[in-house]
Amino acid sequence: MQKQVLIAGGGIGGLAAALGSARAGWEVRLFERAGAFTEVGAGVQIGPNVVRRLQAWGLHRALLAVASFPERLRVRSALTGAELGALRLGATAVERYGAAYATIHRADLHGLLLDVARKSSLVHLNLDHQVERHEEQGDAVTVRLVRGDGKVIEVEGDALIGADGLRSGTRTQLLGEAATRVSGHLAYRAVLRQDALPQALRSNDVTVWLGPNLHVVQYPLRRGELLNLVAIRHGQPPADLDSWDHGVNAADLESALAQTCTPLQDLVRVVPQVGEGWRLWPLLDRPPVAGPQEMARGLVALLGDAAHPMRPYLAQGAGMAIEDAVELEKSLAMHDVDVALCLRRYALNRWQRNARVQERSRRNGQIFHASGPLRWGRDAAMGLLGERLLDQPWLYRG
Repeated sequence: MQKQVLIAGGGIGGLAAALGSARAGWEVRLFERAGAFTEVGAGVQIGPNVVRRLQAWGLHRALLAVASFPERLRVRSALTGAELGALRLGATAVERYGAAYATIHRADLHGLLLDVARKSSLVHLNLDHQVERHEEQGDAVTVRLVRGDGKVIEVEGDALIGADGLRSGTRTQLLGEAATRVSGHLAYRAVLRQDALPQALRSNDVTVWLGPNLHVVQYPLRRGELLNLVAIRHGQPPADLDSWDHGVNAADLESALAQTCTPLQDLVRVVPQVGEGWRLWPLLDRPPVAGPQEMARGLVALLGDAAHPMRPYLAQGAGMAIEDAVELEKSLAMHDVDVALCLRRYALNRWQRNARVQERSRRNGQIFHASGPLRWGRDAAMGLLGERLLDQPWLYRG
């Protein structure tokens, strides 16, 4: 008999889990609490380790149609504008790692996964369904769902995958209540039309501007039509995140960047003129995964931010969710193995890599925002070592 997996969450991680599970021959029932499939945020970077996985899923052409493929990663001083180091991407990344380095709008990445899921006869997508709780009974797991009209229903499956994000209800029930960790960093995000920018501000590279207690990242989206801009500075989030409006006063960011170089300030100041303005998110995470038991127990497993939320300083949040889904596919494909053992195998093969990426992301944030002697040492090392310091073979080879 065909096994059935239940998935909580319809974001990038949930849809990737659905595709991986269907490729393993499982019937998928995915439940998304929102009334429509949407993806908030702006752009994401996906390294060769992730692009290879999407290509293996047959998404190469779909990715080419919506992504950008920068030729270089440039690191510049936010104070002086000087280039500190550079990493060749483009054809060099393909030669080194078998796939390109891509940048893509979150909505576009979500959309191409959703398109494949909708075309699969094994994937059943359910909107307006909030997963309230789950219960294991023998060799089955039952989820209690609250629909948008208030009706409560129960659905039974052979496994449950919690892909319901940073504040995952599945995680809370599986591992117990644990508050997220406040990073002390605030992220300002904006997307600009490149044709509306002055020529000097347009770019098809990934550029990282490093300054004391802050940094700014810019890169192209949608084949270069858009420019994604993310500025991160030190600051505390409001106490009540549930009722917080993500709108932001641009003057706050401009004040934080007052001592930076003119080209960077020019770029930031043009946002209200050619874009829809800034949106603000506090950066929250959790400590690195401590063992496989934090990613799977019994017939329930966690995936993506529900399992291992991370800071964006390695640009791997979405990437690790997609890698999770690929490993989930391999594990669920072992049809002659008990389901709990399949999920245990998934967790065993993923937890250490996820923990390493979480910790390296946190450490990168300290390096990016360094001041004093640490900043001087960082800049000197980047000048001496160049690509050897910026490249990440352990990450991109997978």
